[in-house]
Amino acid sequence: MGFMTASGVGKTFERDGKSVVAIADFNLTLEAGEFVSIVGPSGCGKSTFLHMVGGFEKGEGTIVVADQRVTSPGPDRGMLFQDYALFPWRSVIGNVAWALEAQGMGRAQRNAVAEKYLALVGLSQFRDAYPSELSGGMQQRVALARVLAFEPHMLLMDEPFGALDAQTRELMQEELTEIWQQNRRTVLFVTHDIDEALYLSDRIIVFTARPGRIKADMRIDLPRPRGADIRKSGRFTEYRNQIWDMLREEVLRAKAGS
Repeated sequence: MGFMTASGVGKTFERDGKSVVAIADFNLTLEAGEFVSIVGPSGCGKSTFLHMVGGFEKGEGTIVVADQRVTSPGPDRGMLFQDYALFPWRSVIGNVAWALEAQGMGRAQRNAVAEKYLALVGLSQFRDAYPSELSGGMQQRVALARVLAFEPHMLLMDEPFGALDAQTRELMQEELTEIWQQNRRTVLFVTHDIDEALYLSDRIIVFTARPGRIKADMRIDLPRPRGADIRKSGRFTEYRNQIWDMLREEVLRAKAGS
């Protein structure tokens, strides 16, 4: 049994009096310390599954994380969304320390922990700034530091860099890789960007069109640590072409079905 196991997972939504099956009979296992990305056509159930692992959505089947069945959100799973969701009235360090404060941790201890993770994301010098004074990339780094600060067993990331410009997005990917290599949290990462998934991941799960099932489970044999040059390698291009061909097939199948 892996660190995270999903068995027979399914999710059906009711829309306009009709049942829409988002995910059906889905099974997946992640080992501790793996970085796994999910890619697939729009509407295939990628984010729905991630939110089920986070405990924000309920459905059929069983999801177990670190030997505990998932029934609701919990501090063992840290969720990072595309929307930074920072508190505008709190300073950077106040935002990072917020969850620790909610857990009852004393001021000195929570500030020390917040300082540690602000240093990890390279924002120590902005500890007293407010979100409105930061760029989008810096705000997302604050959000990442906030999630890391309560030291979850697993990180769940839903298109976290999707709102950033291309250059900032690549830099954030490089920073996330460096951070992950330091603490090796188990990560489940949802993205539409094939290059992003390849750069970050040990494995890539390719979803079918709705209802979401696993079309391919690919182990990405690219050396670590990864620098920007890995994107120019022939092996990277081969993987990209393989995944794009699979996604194109699913997109066309979904189009024909609709």
